[in-house]
Amino acid sequence: MAQVLEFKLPDLGEGLTEAEIVRWLVEVGDVVAIDQPVVEVETAKAMVEVPCPYGGVVTARFGEEGMELPVGAPLLTVAVGATESSSSLGTAADQAGPRASRNGGAVADGSAAGAGQDSGSGSASGSGSGNVLVGYGTGAPAARRRRIRPQPTALNGTPAAAPASASTSASGSTAPGPVVAGPLTGSASATAGPVAGAAPATALAGEVDGREGPVAVVSPLVRRLARQHEIDLRRLTGSGPDGLILRADVDAAIRLAGEAAEAESRSADAPARRAVPERTAAGEAAAERVPLRGVRGAVADKLSRSRTEIPDATCWVDADATELMAVRAAMNAATGPSAGPKVSVLALLARICTAALARYPELNSTVDTEAREIVRLPGVHLGFAAQTERGLVVPVVRDAHTRNAESIGAEIARLTEVARTGKLSPAQLTGGTFTLNNYGVFGVDGSTPIINHPEAAMLGVGRIMPKPWVHQGELAVRQVVQLSLTFDHRVCDGGTAGGFLRYVADCVEQPAVLLRTL
Repeated sequence: MAQVLEFKLPDLGEGLTEAEIVRWLVEVGDVVAIDQPVVEVETAKAMVEVPCPYGGVVTARFGEEGMELPVGAPLLTVAVGATESSSSLGTAADQAGPRASRNGGAVADGSAAGAGQDSGSGSASGSGSGNVLVGYGTGAPAARRRRIRPQPTALNGTPAAAPASASTSASGSTAPGPVVAGPLTGSASATAGPVAGAAPATALAGEVDGREGPVAVVSPLVRRLARQHEIDLRRLTGSGPDGLILRADVDAAIRLAGEAAEAESRSADAPARRAVPERTAAGEAAAERVPLRGVRGAVADKLSRSRTEIPDATCWVDADATELMAVRAAMNAATGPSAGPKVSVLALLARICTAALARYPELNSTVDTEAREIVRLPGVHLGFAAQTERGLVVPVVRDAHTRNAESIGAEIARLTEVARTGKLSPAQLTGGTFTLNNYGVFGVDGSTPIINHPEAAMLGVGRIMPKPWVHQGELAVRQVVQLSLTFDHRVCDGGTAGGFLRYVADCVEQPAVLLRTL
């Protein structure tokens, strides 16, 4: 007999307490396999696909895309142990039975976990793996998704069938406000409100102004944007291939709706508007409030902690990078056009940093405040600051001290590409021992970096640009860069920090210095 189990948002590690739903990967009525990803969430550190530890039929979803949920909150419920002959599934079994049996048990067989077991993280006997993070599953291949068709719905989102019932969790209590599958309870449920009856944006069907068929929308961002501005996607004609609705189409609809609303308001309130000044001292526009959450909130917390706990100091120096740029050009010319990615300036500076840290290990350390000890770390895990659409992130190149410039450059390129897609894992964003920040890409010359807590130092690099410079006793135009080192004054004094920075500058000005010390 089928049992409905509730899957809760698991602890995603790294002390994270909440996550935002970015995209649902399954819908009510879908059959899911054990450890199949069911939802993509965004934490303060990364995008994560969350797999469900149960196999069965999705009976309800909790939360919409864009909603933040705390760890432990319900994500969805799954009917476990369902078969084509199970009477408990009602009409759902009649519709999905042949397909489910042909799949070889995608609707999991076996007994479910007892009611007293924690359905959010434990495993169900024969029905759940208990593994909740991608990459930690049972290894069984994910079953092909199949949909159990819900009962027909009218265009306004109300079910065609009159009976309604609410889904229940494993404990038997009524689940408030999820998206509920009518067929699993023998009816098309209307208890969940408008969300329960509405068809998904990727498959809206019906007739609007004489137009029928599905609405072609692929991007979850486009769907979210349309929901936020109450745009009916069924009334839009997509400008993309095969009528695909693009963000530009939704933006245009939002703009037209705003213009229409403004015109209507102007027409209705014209006399009143003429009588009231456009702006008065007492009627200043309200200030915009932006929540500090997600990546922005995590960055704010870490920077505040760094400034609060670390007594930092900064020193800087200008360096002639002409020879370094010449060496880079020679290295890239020697590899040829088909030899892979070119060696970047950042990769060369990263290699110089690992050599400098070998000479000045005090800066590759952290401070244990409780034990009042400086912990010098054996290896260099080099973080580098990367600006993405989600905000500032610091991916980490593991064991950078064992890599040459080409290897470091390849890893930086790989991590940067993953960062741009928002797919960096928490493990790829933590564990750094020293950070390199190239703010020259923003067109600025200098800065005073804030240490990436709990590290002990950060090297900032400004833009490399032609400047007048005294070279070999004569004034010349050279490629000059400013280097800034912020360091924790608890781990070393100015002599050590100055020695580190001077060594880096010497390697920039004369790359042969680096070769002599390898």
